[in-house]
Amino acid sequence: MFDRLEDLVNRNEDLTAELSNPDVVNNQERFRKLMKEQNDLVPIVNAFIEYKSCKQNIADSLVMLDEESDDEMRELAKDELNDSKARVEELEQEIKVLLLPKDPNDDKNVFVEIRAGAGGDEAALFASELYRMYSRYAERARWKVEMVSFNENGIGGFKEVVFMINGQGAYSKLKYESGVHRVQRVPETESGGRIHTSTATVAIMPEVEDVEVEINMNDCRFDVFRSSGNGGQCVNTTDSAVRLTHMPSGIVISCQDEKSQLKNKDKAMKVLRAKLYELEEEKKNNAEAEVRRSQVGTGDRSEKIRTYNFPQGRVTEHRINLTLYKIDSIMDGYIDEIIDSLTAADQAAKLSNLDN
Repeated sequence: MFDRLEDLVNRNEDLTAELSNPDVVNNQERFRKLMKEQNDLVPIVNAFIEYKSCKQNIADSLVMLDEESDDEMRELAKDELNDSKARVEELEQEIKVLLLPKDPNDDKNVFVEIRAGAGGDEAALFASELYRMYSRYAERARWKVEMVSFNENGIGGFKEVVFMINGQGAYSKLKYESGVHRVQRVPETESGGRIHTSTATVAIMPEVEDVEVEINMNDCRFDVFRSSGNGGQCVNTTDSAVRLTHMPSGIVISCQDEKSQLKNKDKAMKVLRAKLYELEEEKKNNAEAEVRRSQVGTGDRSEKIRTYNFPQGRVTEHRINLTLYKIDSIMDGYIDEIIDSLTAADQAAKLSNLDN
């Protein structure tokens, strides 16, 4: 491991030299590529430099304890030794995590698809609340949210909603959100005060480039129609909405958020690429389905990754047995604690696999 870390330090120095070269600066594509590589290296390099510094502090403290007779100086050396030893253990763990293979999609924007599952209108209302939760989370991260398509149920709920989140590292944070989300509460329409259980499925798909997924345009059929729902003076009066059907896969995508038919076509193609990419990834990972984080399932109540229990004010993340009694803040988009816990659990599992 240490030989590899020394190689990374040397590579970082080479990158710094290259990035100061005027020829590289003038080549924007190469400059961006090298900058990204260095940005990925810097946390590992800094942790390793601090690690070596702590190891040197340990050696110096041991020498001082061996040679020093003054009690006060010996106490200072002991404190320095204990602090450095503790920090070395922390840094060893940090470095192992930083050296784990990085998901190539982590830095990408994402498409989020939320569908109402079991529970009728209550499931659609829950789907709309999940949409708000992720939108609020994205806003706090200073990411941009763009609506792609939606299908309302008439009482403020979504039967289905697809939207895009543009932001550095969006996929790395949201990829664990894929799956069935279950809600338990008393619906406003329930006169008897009984608790109902409903579900919604969430799918998180990374945005992919044209080169990553090849699409034969002869396999695509575009239909145009008039947008529905709330809109501006042009949205509902022109045939700007687009329905894209990909014949080989049977995937159908509707996009009506933009006033321009061309812009809606472009968005629909982006969603199609993401869906086809996800299908291919699913095929590749079928043999490892138990570790795959983006298995959506059918929306049945039993296939759950998380439960939102309103009467008890709790949210339970079933994959890691985490329960938080702060449902109001979570529904308002404060989901960092859940995301961080899932990330830590995933990293721990990967480290365990490496050790084995």
